[in-house]
Amino acid sequence: MTFRNLGEFLAKLEGVGDLARVTRPVSRDLEITEVTQRVLRADGPALVFENVPGAVMPVVTNLLGSPRRIALALDAENVDAVADRVGRLVHLRPPAGILGAVRDLSGTIEALSTLRSLAPKRVRSGPCQEVVESTVDLDRLPILKCWPKDGGRTITYPVVVTSDPETGEPHTGIYRLQQYGPDTLGMHFQVHRVGANNYRKWAARGEKMPVAAVIGIDPATVFSGLSPVPEGISNFVFASFLRSEPVELVKATSVDLEVPAQAEIVLEGYVDPTERHVEGPFGDHTGYYSAAEPFPVFHVTRVTHRERAVYLTTVTGKPPTEDAVLGKAVERVFLPVIRLVLPEVVDMNLPAPGLFINVGVVAIRKSYPDHPRKVMHALWGLGQMMFVRYLVVVDEDVDVHDLSEVLYRVGLQADPARDLELVQGPVDQLSISNPIPNIGGKVGIDATRKRPEDGFPRPWPEEIRSDPAAALAAEQAIRQDPALARLLGRSGR
Repeated sequence: MTFRNLGEFLAKLEGVGDLARVTRPVSRDLEITEVTQRVLRADGPALVFENVPGAVMPVVTNLLGSPRRIALALDAENVDAVADRVGRLVHLRPPAGILGAVRDLSGTIEALSTLRSLAPKRVRSGPCQEVVESTVDLDRLPILKCWPKDGGRTITYPVVVTSDPETGEPHTGIYRLQQYGPDTLGMHFQVHRVGANNYRKWAARGEKMPVAAVIGIDPATVFSGLSPVPEGISNFVFASFLRSEPVELVKATSVDLEVPAQAEIVLEGYVDPTERHVEGPFGDHTGYYSAAEPFPVFHVTRVTHRERAVYLTTVTGKPPTEDAVLGKAVERVFLPVIRLVLPEVVDMNLPAPGLFINVGVVAIRKSYPDHPRKVMHALWGLGQMMFVRYLVVVDEDVDVHDLSEVLYRVGLQADPARDLELVQGPVDQLSISNPIPNIGGKVGIDATRKRPEDGFPRPWPEEIRSDPAAALAAEQAIRQDPALARLLGRSGR
């Protein structure tokens, strides 16, 4: 099922009992955060706060804070099914020879048909422009203050639309916007992001950068906004692919950008490259407050919205959080893209306790000496994987999602004197361990089995494994003993 807008998805969640409406007054300052965090940690439903003092619209939180809601949003049984769809698309290639053409024809036609259907649909008007505010007053929006020492109320879930001034290519990204006043926001572009690169290009031209911040849209477009879509591919195209239906775009009312026509709220305006203001502190996904630093200022010159708009937001902080759940989903969906570049990669895990991108575990089909090092450097050069601080490479038969097994392999099979790859490079702007912002060290750990061709002189010992016949006999004995069967959860005969 395709959800054209946020309202359709909320209606579906309510229909399946995965949405709760909170009718008592709950403050946007700290209280909504506390309720949301408790519900998320209990694997609870999406929330609609209908009574937010001082605000003119309801607040929606925890929208995609569970894998089941992400799967529902993307019309799949689970995110791995979405990854399979991505894999079929990225492996589209010309068939080899006549027999290859016959074999691959149906799949190629299907993929090409999919590609043709991905272009966004331009419309002349949309619900996002049902109301055009006569004056800009951001205080009317239920912008949250999430944590006690935050520098101010912050829009945490905007899909920010910018464009490359040289090519006109649009880009969407989710960048937090701290409120300074009734019509100004801090634009938290991290230096490595595409939005920041667009900003630098506008600044080099000495021109103000047009910006539109979209609040509340269909979940597939939200997911696309935070996904590491390769540069040169429109996020709206990827959102259309996830939805299996084109995203409807409408021209913004006051800036030269297109925005999703089905959005709840759109903030239009500009960023002046000559102006910066201190943004932060902000309670971030690291579990610490990010430092207060100068960032560009977003001047909001117009606000448009639906007649009965709702305000979508999220809460960051130390996992478990909604962004941690989404980070895991992004990992699974984009694994086929990594395999396209590195076909030897069998599986990957970016564990939530490692804060999305700080720690990575990769299983590979090892084929030659120092193959793990080749994979390490290739991953560090691949988009946002450049931020991984600790990268562990294991053999293909290791379950990368079983961290006890991974630590067993690291402790047993990695020699610190020869199996560590230390490098220096860019790190996440929110990282706190590196003394110089944005630059720090990284380590790769080769925890694969060593062989003579790896320059390992000792014979590698034989691994202990159960005898299949003994294992079968033990299973039969357990099932025939009622006490053991109950203890181990087997059904006795």
